[in-house]
Amino acid sequence: MTEASPLIDRIALARHRTRAAGAPALFLHESARDEVHDRLGVVNKTFINPAVVTPFPQLWTGLLPGLTIVPDDDVLALDPGAHDLVIHAMALHWANDPVGQLVQCRRALKPDGLCLATCLGGQTLAELRAALGQAEIEVTGGLSPRILPMGEIRDLGGLIQRAGLALPVADSFTLTASYESALHLMRDLRAMGETNALTDRLKRPTRRGVMLRAAQIYGESYGDGARIPASYEIVTLTGWAPDDGQQKPLRPGSAAQRLADALDTRETRLND
Repeated sequence: MTEASPLIDRIALARHRTRAAGAPALFLHESARDEVHDRLGVVNKTFINPAVVTPFPQLWTGLLPGLTIVPDDDVLALDPGAHDLVIHAMALHWANDPVGQLVQCRRALKPDGLCLATCLGGQTLAELRAALGQAEIEVTGGLSPRILPMGEIRDLGGLIQRAGLALPVADSFTLTASYESALHLMRDLRAMGETNALTDRLKRPTRRGVMLRAAQIYGESYGDGARIPASYEIVTLTGWAPDDGQQKPLRPGSAAQRLADALDTRETRLND
């Protein structure tokens, strides 16, 4: 049996990121970094051995005292049980094994250590995905993988539990950026290192007609006549390394008071 090819071409991804580092446009990473910083500010705990997994270390240098910075390789350079905080920063959507990445983060945590991961969610670039798909079908009669399939928040939240982390929480927010045209959006994605690195992508340049038609469809469908919007969904996942001192959910049926009594209302039976 032939082994399936990985979803992500990591060599191509590394090439894209190296190119982006020359003239970066990292506002998505900066927004995720600021979100992480705000969340840590409300956690009632001082972290003394933090680590961050990131493709762009320059954004994190000096943010936290004693911060260890490692790249998002398939095998993370994190020592087991060495950290009380591990941040996986805007790279999980490019992982061939996202659960494995979170498992490695959990193993790197001390008991009751915090794992905090940010990544792009499934609503990201919905407009561009639709415009490119329609344009390619019209111009070439076919459809090729162009935009990374990103997980929906419910599925991403399940990764935290599968990784063995306790008290899992998943939430998201959407950033909407404005561009002159779809071609300017694609240029920005190139400067972020977020262009197509799928293993099954087309290995030849996209036909000019496809790109021009996609830009036209994008403007007509989503633009206001002057500019177009682009949606970026940033998902945040949090979970804690298991520890005996953590809060535990009560067993079903162990409540000491009826909900109807607490709400001062009458309890009615559901129809069968």
